[in-house]
Amino acid sequence: MKKEKSSRQQVYTLVVQIGRKDGDGLPDGATGAALICYASGIDEAEAVRETVAILKQADTAPLDVTGYGTLAEREAEGHEIGGDERELMHRALEENAVIVAQMTPFFDDGTKEA
Repeated sequence: MKKEKSSRQQVYTLVVQIGRKDGDGLPDGATGAALICYASGIDEAEAVRETVAILKQADTAPLDVTGYGTLAEREAEGHEIGGDERELMHRALEENAVIVAQMTPFFDDGTKEA
């Protein structure tokens, strides 16, 4: 029986702002969007690099990434983290993946589409 290797991977919560690019799939009239992502990595820098690379492959134009830390770091800061969010984080860790959990488009008039 093979013993599973313990992983040093952790999941980081990232908010990525993207601009417009042909084929990006954003709604007509949107000037960009904010994406909430859960990304696995050895450290936050790796999670950011992987997320930006995946988003570029998906024909988006990442402009800025803000990191909010790991689950434990967020809990220590008093963030309320629901079951759905925890499930997505677990999935990102299990699949060594980047999960885009939410997309909020931005429009010229400063509004966000819910």
